[in-house]
Amino acid sequence: MTNEKMKNYLWASLAISVLVVAVSAWSYTRTYSDSIQPSSFRSFSVSAEGKSVAIPDIARFSFSVITEGGKNIADLQKQNTEKMNKAIEFLKSNGVDAKDIKTANYNVEPRYQYSSCPRDGGICPPAEIVGYNITQTVEVRIRDFSKIGEALSGVVSNGANTVSQLSFILDNPDGAQNEARAKAIEKAKEKAKTIADAGGFALGRLLSIDESNSYYPQPIYYSMKASVANELASVPTIEAGSQEVKVNITLRYEIK
Repeated sequence: MTNEKMKNYLWASLAISVLVVAVSAWSYTRTYSDSIQPSSFRSFSVSAEGKSVAIPDIARFSFSVITEGGKNIADLQKQNTEKMNKAIEFLKSNGVDAKDIKTANYNVEPRYQYSSCPRDGGICPPAEIVGYNITQTVEVRIRDFSKIGEALSGVVSNGANTVSQLSFILDNPDGAQNEARAKAIEKAKEKAKTIADAGGFALGRLLSIDESNSYYPQPIYYSMKASVANELASVPTIEAGSQEVKVNITLRYEIK
């Protein structure tokens, strides 16, 4: 082989090698780009809401013992504690488990008496503490719904001053949430197919799934003060009803 032919062969080999490297680099770059941001300019999203109806299995309410008096805090605390303990003992004796009774607040607050300031512009006398108010609040969960009305009236007749914030909740909402989520995803898939057919394109890969605004309404049905409760001729009838669990899903698809 002559030197000239050898040079031509080397140049041809070099050109082919450069071309192969360039094609490989272009292919790798395209694949890498797609893996990082697939179809970033060729995608669309759809959203749908799924609902499920569940029957609450826990009633929740709070009650308070409020004691007002003079400056003897120890005596006020004793009075307040005796009343609260009596109300709690009533609940326990009626089947409420100790783990479903929780102290939510204990507050000792002074009461002040304010004097008028001198008309001549002198120094105003400081406010004087004339007594204290003690408030103890307990949250209760009732799992036997046949005892809700009795519990509400019973704590008042055993020392509570107020009963409020009755609501109904699900002890384990996962099942209702999963059902609502499945319905939302199915509705979103059907919606995506409809849009693709109307737009004249095909659905590609599912790129992402986002969930938002999952919530469980907890309506408050009942509230009373001691003065009203003591006048009740009978135990109130409480109906739990049902609750609607909602889940919102957003699906993002590649456009083919």
